[in-house]
Amino acid sequence: MTYRPVPAARVVFTDDERREILELVDASLASGSLTLGPQTAAFEDAFAIRHAAPHAIAVSSGTSALEIILRALGVTGRDVVVPTNTFYATAGAVAHAGATPRLADVSRDTMALSADSVAAALTTETAAVVLVHIGGMITPEADAIRALCDRHGVALIEDAAHAHGSSYDGRPAGSFGHAAAFSFYPTKVVTSGEGGMILTADEALRDEARVYRDQGKSGFLGGAPVRLGYALRMSDVHAAIGRPHPGRRDHAIDVRNRVAARYDKALGGHALITPLRVPDACVSNYYKYVAFLDSGIARDGLKHDLRERSGVGLSGEVYALPLHRQPVFAALADRAFPVADDICGRHICLPTHSDMTDDEADHVIDSLMAAIDRGTKVDRGTAKEDRGTKEGSPRA
Repeated sequence: MTYRPVPAARVVFTDDERREILELVDASLASGSLTLGPQTAAFEDAFAIRHAAPHAIAVSSGTSALEIILRALGVTGRDVVVPTNTFYATAGAVAHAGATPRLADVSRDTMALSADSVAAALTTETAAVVLVHIGGMITPEADAIRALCDRHGVALIEDAAHAHGSSYDGRPAGSFGHAAAFSFYPTKVVTSGEGGMILTADEALRDEARVYRDQGKSGFLGGAPVRLGYALRMSDVHAAIGRPHPGRRDHAIDVRNRVAARYDKALGGHALITPLRVPDACVSNYYKYVAFLDSGIARDGLKHDLRERSGVGLSGEVYALPLHRQPVFAALADRAFPVADDICGRHICLPTHSDMTDDEADHVIDSLMAAIDRGTKVDRGTAKEDRGTKEGSPRA
């Protein structure tokens, strides 16, 4: 097998984008307006337009976006339902907002919350539910979950850190809940280097978010603090880095979908690896391409084989360790989460880049097929040796 490096993730800025960013950064430096200035306002406007949202509030990270939403909704002292299959930050933001994360299991078909799993987790103390769009996929149950939340007087928040430009039934991520949080971490489909964005149609929440992100002050240029806020602003320099990306988002998603279609065709019907199927009405940005391994294939060994023999880096899992298995949240594991335990333990994420070529995708496919074949042969041989040792042992 040819060794050809294909990284797990690749940050993509075209030559034209880099030139535009340098001009925007220079304009910021010349103006002396380095935070909450014209670049931030322009980035907010562009992001809101691309996601059909009335209001966008730029902040320092996706995590701070979640925490600000939760604080603005007044969840302190209450419970917030989160999927156990999510990144630390989802539950971490809940805890930092003064609420208690209440873990819920997820759907095997979407790796996200289902209406049934949410219903099982709701209590009289529930203030909000956080729906995470795993890997860029929006669950077909999003509307059912929203309806359930509305009946119980509970706010639905979207953790859309993965879902820039994703949609379901023609409706973009960020339009299903009371508010949504996006991340601009470098590997995301839209990035500003670091940063996050809140989308909402609620003017009161918009105003509260602007207060919380800027030390709780009633106004950027003055005013006494009215909330226990933080320094969670996005700098104008980071906004300048992010500004070109909303405009090229659709092209990036087209590239990722082309790569995903190539993976689907190659893996379809394979006995030992099964792709996660994206629902027909969903347009995923394929921030992650997820596939499930047969229980007989060791994930760590497969990843090592691909990296060392072929140069292929698999993207990080979503997620390898569910929250109830993490030490910091161990006290929240008050019941079993069988679906999350299963899917977290045996999935992989094939690399998808916003500029990935067909040749790179084919190299990933060929390398994966060869690694699976080698891995199953090794596993079977090891098992046979173990059986032989036991059967020939004096203790047998």
